[in-house]
Parts: sequence; structure tokens; C-alpha cells
Amino acid sequence: MNRHKGFTLVEILIVVIILGILAAIVIPQFTEASNDARKSALQSDLQTARSQIELFKVQHLEMLPGNNGSGTFTEALFKNHLTAKTDQDGTVNASGKYGPYLQKFPSNPFASTNTDGVDIGTTDPTAQTADGNPGWFFNSSTGKFMANTADHVSY
Repeated sequence: MNRHKGFTLVEILIVVIILGILAAIVIPQFTEASNDARKSALQSDLQTARSQIELFKVQHLEMLPGNNGSGTFTEALFKNHLTAKTDQDGTVNASGKYGPYLQKFPSNPFASTNTDGVDIGTTDPTAQTADGNPGWFFNSSTGKFMANTADHVSY
């Protein structure tokens, strides 16, 4: 008698169906966990950047980062002030006494484009006006730093 050992087609189909059901239950859980991780990263980056902006302000005689000394703010200078060494007057100087405040400028994980870009203005974006491009907003009159994405401007 020649008997072959193995699984029948029906048994294999049942296992595949069970695995499909389990995958349908588990995969959405991972997607939500990924979104939660991005929110946590955003909140952590905001907290760090805000505290370093305050430290810059204290060490530079109430001058906000990005200010060229005559009241004009630029994105490039804002990033340089936070990621490079500076003198007390805000001059970027490799042997400066202050900084760097951030090792690298953070990216907004929810931004649509230009994730580490900074829009500088005097009117805070709202959920209706935030567009995710660039990823951050800095209010040069109040010193407020925030995410520039509709769901996250309130963080």
C-alpha cells in the first residue's frame, strides 16, 4: 500500500483563511501605533525646540533666533542660530561662547513637503490656514514655535 502523507487542499485553504483574518485584525493596530509614534516625536521635537529657543533668548539679551540684529528674520539665520555656535550679539561664530542649541534642525513628520522648513511671520497659523509646507512656523513677534500642519498647530 502506497500512502502519501500531506495536507489536503481544504486544510491548506482553512489555514490561509485563518491567517488572512488574523492579518486583517493586526495590521490596523500597527498603523495606529505608527501614527501615535509620529505624534509623540512631533511633541518631543516641539518641546525641545521651544526650550532651546527660550535658552537662546536668555543668553542673547532677549533677542530671538533668526533676527539679524535690525529686526529682520530669515529662515536660514533662524536655523543657524539654533544649530551653530554664536556670540552674544547673535553673530554665528565657530568659536562662539553660546550654542549649538540643537544638533540638527528637526523635521515635522506630518508635513507635506519641506519638512524641516520654517515659515516666519507675525500671525500664527490656525487649523484652517496651516498647510504643512513648510513643516514649522515661528512667530517673530511672540517667539512662539509651532507645527504648520492643520491637525497639529495646537501642540
